[in-house]
Amino acid sequence: MFKTKIPVLFVLCSLLLTSCISNKRITYLQKDKRDLSLADDSLIHYSLPTYRLQFNDIVDIQMKTTIPEMNAVFGLSNPAESGVVNSQFSNSQGTGDIYYMTGYTIDQDGNVKLPFLGKLKIMGLTLDEAEQLVTKKLSVYFAKNAQDQLFVRVKLGGIRFSTVGEFKKPGKYVVLQDRMTIFEAIAYSGDMTLEAKRGRVILLRQYPEGTRIHVLDLNKRSIIKSPYYFIQPNDQLYAEPMRIREFGTGFSAASILQIVVTSLTAIALVINLTR
Repeated sequence: MFKTKIPVLFVLCSLLLTSCISNKRITYLQKDKRDLSLADDSLIHYSLPTYRLQFNDIVDIQMKTTIPEMNAVFGLSNPAESGVVNSQFSNSQGTGDIYYMTGYTIDQDGNVKLPFLGKLKIMGLTLDEAEQLVTKKLSVYFAKNAQDQLFVRVKLGGIRFSTVGEFKKPGKYVVLQDRMTIFEAIAYSGDMTLEAKRGRVILLRQYPEGTRIHVLDLNKRSIIKSPYYFIQPNDQLYAEPMRIREFGTGFSAASILQIVVTSLTAIALVINLTR
């Protein structure tokens, strides 16, 4: 009888060890006692890198003027006419990726093709620099005393990012806002699954010269101070699964108990059959 208890206990211990995931492995933004700058209620200074436009970015370029004659020639909008300004974008929040149809996509050569202005190379520029370039090119058609009545705005047509792997709702998303954190991106994807390695999240980020792979630890608060805390257009997040997934076991107390009861029942049945 004693000999039969040993393998039973061994099996039970193995199940308990392989079925549990500690809170430390799935908790975001854990405290670091050695870094006082990350303590509760402290002001954390984050790094916000300057974004430069890249190939395949979609930009929203709006050119407006208060001069009716120039509006007629260039097909521009009058800022004073509230019914005209942003009319094509008024429903953008409810219609998905509207900028794909109405915005300007940067081609492989770094150019966008604008009405009357033709091709302008804006890849590698910041949004402010691109806005200044468009204003400069368009202002040659205006007299000096009328250039103050020209208004140009250049913005990103939303932030596009993808999530794959251990997310509850992996997929490709477009968020119509200027800035978004990595935790907002995770929230859009329904959070990570329990099996996801939060301490090793792969970020594929595009740069003008190519793509780089960054490994992020979301268990630590130091992610807030990293240059990868804010999502950039065309970012891709991959969440690796934990090895525990290979066992196909449960993770809640109820599921673990169910596995234990099932295992005990099977062991008891085998013992009875072998007597």
